[in-house]
Amino acid sequence: MKVKKAIIPAAGYGTRFLPATKTIPKEMLPIVDVPSLELIVDECIQSGITEICILLTRNKGSIPNHFDRNIELEIALKKNITDERRRLLDLINKYTDKVSFVYIRQPEMKGTGRAIELCKSFVGNEPFAVLFGDDVIYNPSKPVIGQLISAYEKTGCTIVGVQELPAEKAIKCGVVVFSEIKGRFMLLRAFKEKPTLEELPKYSKFSSLGRFVLTPDIFESIKQTKTESNGELYLPVAIEILSKSQNVYAYDFEGVRYDIGDKFGFLKANIEFGLRHGDVKTELLEYLKKLSQEEFVID
Repeated sequence: MKVKKAIIPAAGYGTRFLPATKTIPKEMLPIVDVPSLELIVDECIQSGITEICILLTRNKGSIPNHFDRNIELEIALKKNITDERRRLLDLINKYTDKVSFVYIRQPEMKGTGRAIELCKSFVGNEPFAVLFGDDVIYNPSKPVIGQLISAYEKTGCTIVGVQELPAEKAIKCGVVVFSEIKGRFMLLRAFKEKPTLEELPKYSKFSSLGRFVLTPDIFESIKQTKTESNGELYLPVAIEILSKSQNVYAYDFEGVRYDIGDKFGFLKANIEFGLRHGDVKTELLEYLKKLSQEEFVID
């Protein structure tokens, strides 16, 4: 069965970006001129996804508004129409007839497993993709969730997107434990959340980075998963339970990953996407060259 549905959890509080995220959803903070969430939606569409479910909390109404039409803005742009205004019209309506959106309210934060469980009726009995918003991954020719969908089509099994990170970064993530490796595929046996540097050699430096293709079997595994002492239930634990009864694969995907849940990662994404952006890349590059040759004064 083809993977046509995707879930994007977007209900977090974004506390690391306060005070900006007091009124603006973290997922709507721009990478140059595009909200980070839009980059993830684009990844879905480029991978053949036609239905997207976005999980929200009550204060994130700007997200469905962003993906809806804005008739007043369209009317304003159509006055004294120019080629630039026509381009902007196409830009704000680029999702029309390409993908349908469903929004589900998440009443409280109870972990990634509970978040996915809320979408069971949306998923039905189909395989589906999950994309977490803190990881923006750049690959213009082979979008990452498309790579995972291809891996699913070859195996018929749940796929966890991973990359090998330097040790100092891997210990900040959940790493996978695998029993055999063939090309980019690893047979997954377990997860280890935030191992110490001393523990890391027992596991691996391949880290789970917010991209999954799951089968509907995951919902039964979520039922079997224990809630942690903090009241949350985690998707990786449910996937580990699933791996005890059927094959689950980690897939080493190709792409440049930006951790935009981290302030430095967010700034890095803006700089590097800016260097790819036709409107600003030349000016930005000249500025960075000049900055590197001067002594920047830090107050």
